[in-house]
Amino acid sequence: MFLFNLFSFLTGHVVILVTGEAPEKFVNMAASRGIHLWDISRVREGAILLRVRLSAVKPLRHIARRTRCRFKTRRRVGLPFYLAGLRRRKALVAGAVFFLSALYFLTSFIWFIEVEGNERLSENEIIAAAEEAGLSRGLPKWKLETGRLEAAIQEKLPLVAWAGIDVKGTRVTIEVAEKTVPRVEDRRPSDVVSARAGLIKEVLVFEGHPVVKEGDTVLPGQVLISGEIPPLTEPSSPGAERKPGEAPKIVRPSRYVHARGIVRARVWREGYGEVATVETGSKPTGRRKTVFSIKFEGKEIILSGKRNIPFEHYETETFVKRLPEWRNIGIPVELITVIYNEVAEYRLERSWTEAYGKAEEIALQEICEKLPRDARLLERWVEEVQTGRRDNLVRVKAVVETVEDIGTDRPINQ
Repeated sequence: MFLFNLFSFLTGHVVILVTGEAPEKFVNMAASRGIHLWDISRVREGAILLRVRLSAVKPLRHIARRTRCRFKTRRRVGLPFYLAGLRRRKALVAGAVFFLSALYFLTSFIWFIEVEGNERLSENEIIAAAEEAGLSRGLPKWKLETGRLEAAIQEKLPLVAWAGIDVKGTRVTIEVAEKTVPRVEDRRPSDVVSARAGLIKEVLVFEGHPVVKEGDTVLPGQVLISGEIPPLTEPSSPGAERKPGEAPKIVRPSRYVHARGIVRARVWREGYGEVATVETGSKPTGRRKTVFSIKFEGKEIILSGKRNIPFEHYETETFVKRLPEWRNIGIPVELITVIYNEVAEYRLERSWTEAYGKAEEIALQEICEKLPRDARLLERWVEEVQTGRRDNLVRVKAVVETVEDIGTDRPINQ
């Protein structure tokens, strides 16, 4: 239907009023000769209103004479009639063309500038830096060099780590990513000491004097990177002999710094888990009963609920609210809420394999909760713990080997 209406609009059609003794014959004869008529409606006795394409109007004159009917054009619809009207109104056409041309011309310029992503820098600072680089309102888009503009903004604003220019229509959006300002570090003299026992795998010193090397075994609290820089002595010249008791000449005395570095070591952690093959106990069923009461001078009055509890086994939760004091006078009134939760006894039997798997999971979970984020897992193994006792418990010990940074700061007491 849409395509038919579109085609009728492009080719043009007219709305005509057909009058006569038998307008129905007019419609039937037109349809028999392949002329398409639509939107046919009776206006009154002997008169009908219909639509027909512009190309079929001339053949209808012969049909009107044959059926002794007459038709009159009521309305003209379609593109050909609009174009014909525009040809008679040349000033309107010229104005429309001028308007569209001016609109297209104006959309070729930058009229709006926006800034996104700024937090510490103000929008005016970023726009000012962009204007110094050549971006301004009214700038033709063909003169906009985004690459040069982005580089200029980063150069003029040291706090900007990245800048991007996005052009959409007449709007330019400057997107920036600000640099992260590092926090002021503690410069008090300190050592980097071991937080755990382990086997040194790698030592990377940023500042300080290394005390351990790869392959050393360290204990908790042992100094890894010292904050005391040893004194620098003057090297003896070749062939020169130092007199007995003569101390080497110190070029630079010892000094203290805030030691910094990364010391990675192989660390072993242990976890333990045990699970019963036969487990008994009680657990909530989800059913509950709530009793509200008020207590005044030792007397308790139930406001809601009943004293008799419909559960054979239950657990209670009690909440007491007291009225606030008024002028240091305590009001001996308490609102008491007691919740009775029904519990049911249960018995759960597990196979040895199920109990072993759950115990292993508990042991590994205990280790994972203590692992730092930068730890790299190397190996793990699990073994059953034999106690020699006959009970229904499966005991498991898990050992995990990781490589992690074991260094931590410890101030130096000079």
